[in-house]
Amino acid sequence: MKCSEMGALLMDMATGVPVEATVEAHVRGCANCAAEVASLRQTMDLLDVWQAPEPSPYFDTRLQARLRAEAARPQSWFGWLRKPALALAVAALLVIGGILVMPGHLAVPTEQVALAPTPGTAVEDLQTLDKNHDLLANFDLLDDVSANEPEDVNP
Repeated sequence: MKCSEMGALLMDMATGVPVEATVEAHVRGCANCAAEVASLRQTMDLLDVWQAPEPSPYFDTRLQARLRAEAARPQSWFGWLRKPALALAVAALLVIGGILVMPGHLAVPTEQVALAPTPGTAVEDLQTLDKNHDLLANFDLLDDVSANEPEDVNP
């Protein structure tokens, strides 16, 4: 085996986890890997002996006093932005308000809704006739064409 392939296997060997015979043979023959295993074992022994220091007896008292002082401190005007639910509600209101204020983008104008008759009703037929009448009344060329045409005489 190569030394570059030994990374995690050396840690296993240092902690006492059984490893393959080829790994043990490599460590016995390689001075660098043997030194690494010895260093890892020494570190593990130091960690076994080490004791975490206990917090001071007044740690909890000081922590609670600081928490109360922070809670009593006056908030800035933008302090409500730290509350995600309130900030989300305000953002939603702003978006909805912006949509309602902007005319013609998403909302259908009321003029279009009021003028749209139900298909197939008399109101629709009358509106269509009215449009056609307006078109034909302004189209004077039809009168001129019919006046200039000779009448067909059937023999």
